[in-house]
Amino acid sequence: MNNKIRIGIRPIVDGRVGGVREELEKQTMQMAQSVSAFLRDKLHYSDGAAVECIIADGCIGGISEAKRTDQKFRLANVGATISVSPCWAYGSETLDMEPHWPKAIWGFNGSERSGAVYLAAALAAYNQKGIPVFGIYGKDVQDKDDSSIPEDVQQKLLQFGRCALTVAEMRDHSYLSIGSVSMGIAGSSVNENFFESYLGMHNEYVDMTEINRRIQLKIYDREEYEKAFAWTQKNCKEGKDYNEPGVQFSQEKKEEVWRFIVKMAIIIRDLMIGNSKLADLGYPEEALGHHAIVSGFQGQRHWNDYLPNGDFAEAILCSSFDWNGIRKAMIVATENDSLNGVSMLFGQLLTHTAQSFADIRTYWSPDAVQRVTGVKLEGIAANGVIHLKNSGSVALDSCGEQQIDDKPALKPFWEITEEEMQRCLQAITWHPAHQGYFRGGGFSSRLLSRGGMPITLLRINLIKGLGPVLQLAEGYTVDLPEKVSRVLDERTDPAWPTAWFVPNITGKGAFRDVYSVMNNWGANHGSFCYGHIGGDLITLASMLRIPVTMHNVPEEKLFRPSAWQAFGIEDSSVGMDFRACANYGPLYGFK
Repeated sequence: MNNKIRIGIRPIVDGRVGGVREELEKQTMQMAQSVSAFLRDKLHYSDGAAVECIIADGCIGGISEAKRTDQKFRLANVGATISVSPCWAYGSETLDMEPHWPKAIWGFNGSERSGAVYLAAALAAYNQKGIPVFGIYGKDVQDKDDSSIPEDVQQKLLQFGRCALTVAEMRDHSYLSIGSVSMGIAGSSVNENFFESYLGMHNEYVDMTEINRRIQLKIYDREEYEKAFAWTQKNCKEGKDYNEPGVQFSQEKKEEVWRFIVKMAIIIRDLMIGNSKLADLGYPEEALGHHAIVSGFQGQRHWNDYLPNGDFAEAILCSSFDWNGIRKAMIVATENDSLNGVSMLFGQLLTHTAQSFADIRTYWSPDAVQRVTGVKLEGIAANGVIHLKNSGSVALDSCGEQQIDDKPALKPFWEITEEEMQRCLQAITWHPAHQGYFRGGGFSSRLLSRGGMPITLLRINLIKGLGPVLQLAEGYTVDLPEKVSRVLDERTDPAWPTAWFVPNITGKGAFRDVYSVMNNWGANHGSFCYGHIGGDLITLASMLRIPVTMHNVPEEKLFRPSAWQAFGIEDSSVGMDFRACANYGPLYGFK
């Protein structure tokens, strides 16, 4: 059964029969078909398949046709709608009133029977009724027989489409909490109200002992395990043991740890999405999984003080490849930081690339770098860098050994080649875990993200009295001189992955300088995503009614619902978000 979420296209026409409607029906339906074909060609689901659109059976000229279309769309699993019109039509009589479908209207900019007039009337009706909707109006006038989609309209259709699909794909999935709160980290205190009210998601919970139970009782696919362990032995190069000689594990013990953590990875995946092979082993309940689109593993300290840590499981599951080949990356948040897990989820659904969990570890000023290394930073790093580093779920893709136009990149899994996968694996070494942190052992991935990649750092935070807020920073990874990178990296833990990040600076507010970005970050964790996706994130946040506290996205890339302008068009950078989101409340209506 095909249960893909579809985008519904609604052709809106002037309902006056007898010389008006008849003249406009063909042009109106052509608009709908053009938008449908364009979105199918440009947008993808997370599995790589082309997005499916469904068009109303006929043009919509009044409420009866609007309601018939609503019924068709519900049966077709529509998750968002785009209305198109080249002409005047009856505003409030043709609206889509489904409250949970993100909505956009493209009003054709023509001089004969301008769709801009309908667009303005429909937006006014939606705004008066309290239903946010995105308005799309091309800059240049088109001739009435012009069936093309102008470039500026294309960009808004894509921005809306990517974000609307993200909203719909999250809905009714689960966040799986494996364990509880890690070391007092607030983000790992899972807030059900946030998931239910803002994301439309469920919360599922299992104790970490469930992993150990499945290992002890062999509740996993034994054939896959043997395949996975052999692949790991071949492809995961063991690196230097940085522990003091007196506490280092024996080689026999290290192999035991490797076997354990490979099983952990398989079991965490099975907990999230299920595995029909478990039913064949006599475990039909375990075979079902928890319908989880994202999960988090507590680890520290109740697990890691005596059992191998989750570094390998988190890193390999969050990557776009494993022993089964190239595949869709999953999301497992280190330390069960559910808010960082959601940040990773946003990035993955918008870009279909692997996401990277990181500590926002250290701001290195130019003076501090020169004092420690004797080297003066130059180029993009001249004003300092932020060290992104964490022992856990940094996707192996993050090394930057995939390429777009001969430049380092992260790509959707269906575009990754076998050669690129092998280059990623060769760029990574696996080091025995720091015994002071992880008494039960484990293996941490060491990689250095290549410079020159455009990335967006993002994070959801919860503020009492305000609710969830989003912060983001677009910028670039940078290559530091080898000596500088080595000396700075070894002051923390050289067995952990590193990315050197420089945000784009605007000279004001939180982006006055690199230090200000670090100083205004709202938590110890963040997620970074390949590409400058800040515009999409702000659009997505407006759909979910989550205000954005800090960003450095150029104004021309901001696209929010029409009603947002009424909450302070002269304060479009941040302030209008707070007022509009407070007015409308969370998308799914609970507070």
